Amino acid sequence: MLALMQDRPLMISSLIEHAAAFHPQTEIVSRSIEGPIVRSNWLTIRNRSKKVANALHRLGVQFGDRVGTLALNTNRHLELWYGITGMGAVLHTVNPRLFPAQVEYIVNHAENKALCFDISFASLVESLAHKLPTVEKFVAMTDRAHMPDIKVPNLLCYEELLEQESDEYEWPEFDEKTASCLCYTSGTTGNPKGVLYSHRSTVLHSLMDCTAEVFGIGARDSVLLVVPMFHANAWGVPYSGAMCGAKLVMPGAKADGQSLYELMRNEGCTFTQAVPTVWQMFFKYLDENPGLDCTKLKINRISTGGSATSKPMIARLEKEFGATYIQAWGMTEVTSIGAIGNLLPKHENLSPEELLDVKLKQGRAVWGVELKLVDDEGKKLPHDGKTLGHLYVRGPWITSGYFRGEGGQVLDKDGFFSTGDIATIDTDGYLVLVDRAKDVIKSGGEWISSIDLEAATLTHPAIAHAAVVGVLHAKWQERPLLLAIKREGFDCTREAIMDHLASRVAKWWLPDDVVFLEEFPLTATGKISKKDLRSTYKEHLMTKG
Repeated sequence: MLALMQDRPLMISSLIEHAAAFHPQTEIVSRSIEGPIVRSNWLTIRNRSKKVANALHRLGVQFGDRVGTLALNTNRHLELWYGITGMGAVLHTVNPRLFPAQVEYIVNHAENKALCFDISFASLVESLAHKLPTVEKFVAMTDRAHMPDIKVPNLLCYEELLEQESDEYEWPEFDEKTASCLCYTSGTTGNPKGVLYSHRSTVLHSLMDCTAEVFGIGARDSVLLVVPMFHANAWGVPYSGAMCGAKLVMPGAKADGQSLYELMRNEGCTFTQAVPTVWQMFFKYLDENPGLDCTKLKINRISTGGSATSKPMIARLEKEFGATYIQAWGMTEVTSIGAIGNLLPKHENLSPEELLDVKLKQGRAVWGVELKLVDDEGKKLPHDGKTLGHLYVRGPWITSGYFRGEGGQVLDKDGFFSTGDIATIDTDGYLVLVDRAKDVIKSGGEWISSIDLEAATLTHPAIAHAAVVGVLHAKWQERPLLLAIKREGFDCTREAIMDHLASRVAKWWLPDDVVFLEEFPLTATGKISKKDLRSTYKEHLMTKG
């Protein structure tokens, strides 16, 4: 027997329409790329997003076409998010921190029909434009007065485009499983792979963001959105913020300590999310300005994710702000949030040190996400907090495969996706990531492929063998260390290797040091033992010089 309930599709356009109808004057505040603070609201964002849809239609963008954005957290980017997805096209957020060759690859792989970009990335767009055959229009996200002087074909001005359009637009309805957003992950070796979200998966994920057991985002919140909108969709907050009518505060290109502090103070921010590296820079600002008292701010919840944090960082965040710390775990393939580190009633009487032990864990699976651990043969392992296993996930906002079939079949026979992490899960369901199966390095919340770095190193004629491992770093939590063996009869220096790599990988991928060895420790099968290298050089950058 079927129920007698109305069958309405879960559409991203419903989020912005709800915000405009019930929270029209709630502010959207952003620091523009040009510099000044811009004040908007949910009604204005809705109206301008409809202008975006009309403009894209006029430019020839059709249902299912991909529209790329090379942009930071601003009101214009938010307008594009809703305008692109609302019309049935696919929003493709491009990570501008990637090496130019990777940006070129993913724009071409996605076959973007248009590319919208902040003027801070104008030189990057100029250098790549002639290599992007599918891009028919380039849109500089600025006004005429700030248009960049670059040689790019079919270059348009964002504000001029919108001035020509009406804000009268009827959002189309279509299958909720239609693709909405495309986000590429560089968390594996080789070329980045695309994760294609749906309207349904996005709305369901947004619902969980708003629940008390996740972030508890609501209409009374002023959310400082530091997590980049190109980084796993800013953990879903631009969508959940509209769903609940929260105020959004976006820092644009300025994520330094002073700028973030001023936004927190001036905009009455209550909740913020950022990778640990951002907080390291924030602490430096506080240390340089000892008279500041963050407890006078309204921040009551702080969440980190993207890379491992530490007990001292958690303790300091809670002390400085008098706020509750929330650990979050997710990945691009999980839309963003898979587990959350909120406490249980049983933890109320724990000592401060014991509480830190719990908060250091990656958290418990949120509703909709199933976790399991398996051994090398795929056999399920117990959740006893001790047994290590490969972490697999399943749920309505977990990827079922990569865009265009890259990577082949990624689900096991039960429909679970392998995260590539080695983890434990305890009897209360708390997840702890122990290691990464593919030796991928996470620096400041961004992935660095050790295998790709090794391959680039081995193109140097003086290098016979190379290994890259992640080691502790005071600011970035983890940075790559290159260990190499020279070819017999050859000589080279650290500087020579760094110069060689500088033209082959992104600047932030460059190893922080190069150590030359006579031999590598080997496993029983004759492979380089990275486990032993990590153990030996774990604190190399912490103690060096």
